[in-house]
Amino acid sequence: MTALTSQEINQQLKAVPEWSKRAKTLHRTCKFETFLMSIAFVRRIAKRAEKLQHHPDIDIRYDKVTLTLTTHDAGGITEKDFALAEQCDEVFAKFAKS
Repeated sequence: MTALTSQEINQQLKAVPEWSKRAKTLHRTCKFETFLMSIAFVRRIAKRAEKLQHHPDIDIRYDKVTLTLTTHDAGGITEKDFALAEQCDEVFAKFAKS
């Protein structure tokens, strides 16, 4: 899999507006009401990441979870990163409704 160009990344970011590009990564921070909700979110992300065989860098800070996506073997952002970003958004949307 090859890394996307800046133009391709900017186009795909329109589909995941809560994400931003930082160097060669996609980045998003999600805020929760409690620490336990943060952990529950991470557990759900982990299950989806395992199915996709693509794993985010995850930083947990009490009520905030920061996800960073990149495809290391491609040296940048690929379609895999956007697919996982969409999955993460789907999981977060379920938390926002509860």
